[in-house]
Amino acid sequence: MLALSLLASLAACGPTSPERAYEICADRARAAAGPTGSIGIGVGSDGPSTSLEIGISTDYLRGRDPADVYDNCFRQLTGAGPTRPLLL
Repeated sequence: MLALSLLASLAACGPTSPERAYEICADRARAAAGPTGSIGIGVGSDGPSTSLEIGISTDYLRGRDPADVYDNCFRQLTGAGPTRPLLL
């Protein structure tokens, strides 16, 4: 049983599929390009409501190039370079 759970843990640490890596790394590159956020306004049975969310990545604060963030992220997750260009 212990060997099975250890094997499952090691499998989770393996390379990520290229499709999933493209999604993850494009999100990280977008965050490196500038602050992200959303605003929500609504009315419900409890009356009006609002929400505000702002995100600032450490890559953005460090001034990292989004293309470099994308490339490094993809290589970390898959062990190979991306074959698709970054589209912000």
